[in-house]
This record gives sequence, C-alpha cells and structure tokens, in this order.
Amino acid sequence: MAVPNARGARVELSGWGWKHAGRAAHALRGVDLVVEPGERVLLLGASGAGKSTLLHALAGLTGPDSAIGGDQEGMLRVDGEPASRGRGGVGLVAQDPEAQLVMARAGDDVAFGLENLGVARGEIWPRVERALAEVGFPYGLRHSTGALSGGEKQRLVIAGALAMRPRLLLLDEPTANLDPVGAALVRDLLARLLVESEATLVLVEHRVADVMDLVDRVVVVEPGGGVIADGAPAKVFAEHGRSLAEQGVWVPGEEPAPNPSPAPGGAPVLAAEGVIARTPFQLGVRAAPARTVLEDVDLTVSAGTVTALTGPNGAGKSTLLTLLAGLSKPHRGRVVPCGPLAEVDRRPLARWPARRLARHVGTVFQHAEDQFVTAEVRDELRFAPLRAGLGEAEIESRVGELMERLRLTHLAHVHPYTLSGGEKRRLSVATALSSGPAHAPDVLALDEPTFGQDTRTWAELVELLADLRTQGRAITMATHDRLLLRNLTDVRVRVADGRAVPVAAGRADEEDV
Repeated sequence: MAVPNARGARVELSGWGWKHAGRAAHALRGVDLVVEPGERVLLLGASGAGKSTLLHALAGLTGPDSAIGGDQEGMLRVDGEPASRGRGGVGLVAQDPEAQLVMARAGDDVAFGLENLGVARGEIWPRVERALAEVGFPYGLRHSTGALSGGEKQRLVIAGALAMRPRLLLLDEPTANLDPVGAALVRDLLARLLVESEATLVLVEHRVADVMDLVDRVVVVEPGGGVIADGAPAKVFAEHGRSLAEQGVWVPGEEPAPNPSPAPGGAPVLAAEGVIARTPFQLGVRAAPARTVLEDVDLTVSAGTVTALTGPNGAGKSTLLTLLAGLSKPHRGRVVPCGPLAEVDRRPLARWPARRLARHVGTVFQHAEDQFVTAEVRDELRFAPLRAGLGEAEIESRVGELMERLRLTHLAHVHPYTLSGGEKRRLSVATALSSGPAHAPDVLALDEPTFGQDTRTWAELVELLADLRTQGRAITMATHDRLLLRNLTDVRVRVADGRAVPVAAGRADEEDV
C-alpha cells in the first residue's frame, strides 16, 4: 500500500538476480518487486534464501565497482537510479554490526555517515547525541567501540543509520543481539521515526511476531529464486502460512516444538571461584578507563546439564563465557576444572596448553568468523576430527551427517567467510560438534548458538545439543533466545550489575533474558 505524499524512496526490481563470486548457483534470480514510497516491508525466507543479499543490493553494495563481487542480472532501481548512485539516502543495518564499525570512538562512528553526507558541523553532534540516547546507548561519545559487547555494537550501528535520516531504511535482524528491553526500545523508536520521516522500510527479521506492528506488507523469497508470496501480513500468513512454516519461516503460531530427552545431570566439571573481570587496558590519552565487568563471581558448571547465561547487553555474559572456556584469564580469581576434567590437568583452565584446551572445551564465538581456519566449509568440519585422530571413514560420515542436518551440503566447497550470517552460525556450532559424541569436548561454551536460524535449522541445533547433553557433556551458553531457554535450559544464571546469580526454577520474566 503506497503512502500518499510520502518522503520515502521507491524501489523497483525486474528480473533481478545475483550470483556471488565463486558460487555456482544464484543467491536470488528472477526477482520482480516494487516497493512504493513509505511502505514498510517485512522480507522473509528460509536461512540462506538471499534476504541479506537483497538488502546489500538495495544499499548499492553489489554490482560493478561495488564492495561485494559477483554477477548481476536484470534491473534494480532506487528512485529510478541504480542503487549505487543513491547511497546517501539509504541507511543499512547489516547482520554483523562489527563489520559496520569504522571509528575508534562511539560518537565518531555515528558522526561518520553524517560527515560523508555533508551535514553542517553544527547539526552533526546534536543528531549524534539524540540518536545515541534514542537507542539507549549506555556510554558517552568517547567510549571505545572496541570495548563494546555485541548488543552494544548493534545499538551503535542502529544509531548511526537513524542519525542519517535515510529515505530508505534497510534493517537485517536489527534486534537479534539485543536484550528484550533494548529490542522493545528499538522497535518503539522505529515505529515513531517511520511515522515522522515517512521513510521506506525493508526489514529482515526471523522472529516475525515481534515486528508485526511495524510492517504493512510481507514479501517472501526462496533460495535461488524470486518472490513466492507478497501481500498484507494477515493475507500472506492465511494463504501461505503452512507452506512457509514447512520451509522454515518463523510464522506466528507455528513455532517449533522440540522434545529433547531429559537432562541426565552429573558432577561439576568447571568452577569459577571469586572471579573478577575488567575491560582491557587501552592506550591513548582519550582512552576509556578500565572498568569492572564481573566481580566475585562464583559459578559451577555440571556435566549433563545446560547452563544458560542471560541478562542485559554489556552485562558480561560473553566475558564470563570466555573465562569459563579458558580463553581469557580473570583479573582476579580463577576458573578450575573439577571431577574428570581435573584428572586431565588440575591447573586453572587459562593455563592449559591450547591443544589440550581445544580437545576438552569447544567454543562458539559471538563473531563466527573468528574461529574459521580453512578455506572451505567441508574442510572446516574436518579440521577437529582430524586433530582428534579419527579415521577417514568416520570423519566423512560425521561431516556428511552434520552438513545434511544443518543444510550446509550445497555449500561444502564454499569459503566460510562468504556464507550468510545464519549459515556462519550453523557452521561455527557444527565445528564444535564435528568430532562426534564419542570424541566431543567435555564442555561446550556457546555464544548465541541459534542466531539467524530458520525453524528447521533451529530445531536441528537444539536436537544436536540435547544429544550431547544426554551423552554427559556440559553445555554453557549465552543467549537472548526465549524459545531456546524454554526448551533446552536446566540452570539459568542472570548476569547483571557485575554479578552472576542463579534464577529460581520456573521464572520466565523477560528481564532474565
């Protein structure tokens, strides 16, 4: 539905397609779509369907002499011009906020886009300060961007996009890394700003129910193809809801309902004792001073149990997770092995040799690319079992099963860095599981393991993790995923205000997420 006299941009695609460099298949092909000024479109599709690719194209990042290489066909116009000519009027919040940060200080990062647009200097900083306040950014203008959590980086990137006051706003899962309070804040802000600015919105979001009030149209694309459904949300879900759910789309009321086997429980394998963590020391006269993130944390992780770390952005969930995984050393206190793990090495985990640590503790980082070490998806999955000494037949069987279950088979020979955000997350989790149940690490430390997944791959990940729990592995994860907490959590620990406090069984308050 077009908005009369709207100030938003008009988008038009005809027979449009895109094939990433080095790929045999198209990400999208034959896309015919018109978005009128002021419309608010929710773009849906299974994980890997090309949603992020389409947003990048609308932002002018694909095509000749653009940032993303590949082959383009058909026509794509924003206000009648190629998208690359209208970048100043487009605001993009991509799936990976870290990739969009360009400056060392928060205020400078938000000001960067405004300076490139030639906004008057006297107007820049009031707009920067307002944007940061509106997204609930908790620090000052000089705060280091390198010292931010994933959710805080996401808020900063959203502030940068909104400060530009774009005519076309492209959002790729803008609240995926935010705590519930922050996500609600951003949704309310978007609703208000879209009314005020009349900007055109194209939004990608897996958790559809949370954004239904923001959009007036739903467009569904299929992998390697074009638009397969288009219309008002109620109409699209009424006519196509069942088939979309079968394809993995998060249709309201059609959430997956896994039935994992009960947790066997077991003896403690890790213990944090009086742990204090501080932000890293930074050089420079304007560097932010070190601050305490965690103080006097005592926490036990047990075998056969899933322990979930929840709490607001910036509270220290990822910090605690890396400490429990032995990847960083606390400022004070220690993380020590217990039970069978102590028989391997009684020293604090931070002092274990890297090879020994990798054998017994598997890690999935918040930024998936940080853990990729090979040039192909198949080789990435073969890496851990080869180091564990598994035979070739066993390796191929396990790798083949994981690729099939997590829908990575068609990407076997693709470079991991070129995957979509959801595909990277699946691969990063799969690498931690690739040695198989008999050789899997004793402890798994997972940071947002279900980020960016459609319902099918979400359910597969839950089942794979539940199987490892049944095998007696200890799983610790930092997450904002309420459905994951409901289906695969035995112990919930709320991280906030420097503390890590167990949450009473049965509590499901959103503030605990």
